Amino acid sequence: MPKRVAFHTLGCKLNYAETATIGRAFSERGFEVVDFTEVSDVVLVNTCSVTENADREARKLVRQALRRSPEAYVIVVGCYAQLRPEQLASIEGVDLVLGSQEKFRLFDHVSTFDKGAYARVVVGDIGEADDFGPAFAAEAGDRTRSFLKVQDGCDYTCSFCTIPLARGASRSQDLDATVAQAADIVARGFKEIVLSGVNVGDYGAKSGRSLVELLGALLAVPGDFRIRISSIEPNLLTDDIIRLAADSEKLCPHFHIPLQSGSGDVLKRMRRRYNTGLFTDRIDTVLRFLPECGLGIDVIVGFPGETDALFDETYRYLVDLPFSYLHVFSYSERPETHALSLDGSVPHPERARRSGMLRILSEKKRAAFARASLGQTRRVLFETGGEGELSTGFTDNYIRVGMPRDASLDNTLRDVLLTGVDGIHVRGIGAVSA
Repeated sequence: MPKRVAFHTLGCKLNYAETATIGRAFSERGFEVVDFTEVSDVVLVNTCSVTENADREARKLVRQALRRSPEAYVIVVGCYAQLRPEQLASIEGVDLVLGSQEKFRLFDHVSTFDKGAYARVVVGDIGEADDFGPAFAAEAGDRTRSFLKVQDGCDYTCSFCTIPLARGASRSQDLDATVAQAADIVARGFKEIVLSGVNVGDYGAKSGRSLVELLGALLAVPGDFRIRISSIEPNLLTDDIIRLAADSEKLCPHFHIPLQSGSGDVLKRMRRRYNTGLFTDRIDTVLRFLPECGLGIDVIVGFPGETDALFDETYRYLVDLPFSYLHVFSYSERPETHALSLDGSVPHPERARRSGMLRILSEKKRAAFARASLGQTRRVLFETGGEGELSTGFTDNYIRVGMPRDASLDNTLRDVLLTGVDGIHVRGIGAVSA
């Protein structure tokens, strides 16, 4: 009877892609992959460390797994494992803690998965990381959408961020290897490839390549599919990338762009590489070429030194900015970051209040963007299984669509006339082959 292995992933889509790659390595060695809630012989938790809550959740998940499977061989990998391996190794029952590079060589470090008395820690110097672990993962286990890792690490020094400490310097997958992997994803039946990384816009910068060059090569891959960029820094969203999206039906008219603050003073304290003037210019340029483009924005509230007046500056800036939705984060103190030395700490209740204000604004913007789409015919990728009595999916510009359940729509790209707003979905009619 094969050994059973269970996985749980915290954090970004990059982590999910890497967990999926590790999972395939287990399957190739005869393991049966089971749900994390089931009893298993091996447990692997891939961690995040963007916030203290992420660290806390990782510890809780490890303890839950041990209560469920007390004899399981427990492995912890990911950013938290790289940054604070001793905290994870101190949890009774953990067997192996692997750093960001070592997780790709898991089977070089363990073969028998026999439970020991103490945790073994194998965490190298992330500053020496120079290789690239290729990875791709399906979303929710279906064959609708695949996240393809094209870049890892980051050379930026944002004062709030631990990612360079956890993942090392920016590096990219070889262009030809990336194109071959994309072709394999399409051959497996996936209809959308989401390009993922820590700083996707930095792709190829150290090898004379560029993201726009990669996009051009990927768009030439034959098949019925589309490409979406997971996130891109505003200073790296070039006119060439925007024009390519305007000229290609395969590249989704949807950009998710980190802003972090609408205050120039706060952006300087964050050590971001742009100001609001540049950010506004990028939004204006996108909408000039792609008037119906979906635009998502990341914002951090409660950063040290963000006074009431500076938060109001951010709020007013966002009210006037034509975007589709926000991802709002409350600032979280992280060890070994420059932000810890800054004065002007914002009380946690005030961080929560500001976060709530921006989430309300986000819902208003999302609803307005959905209403503005009515009457348009958009290309929708319907997901496998749908939601209850609905077949659901996203338009190319990232509007969630729901139609009466029809299994024949599963994992297909269809042209849909958007007719009305119903809760979190936009209603559509007339789904035909795209």
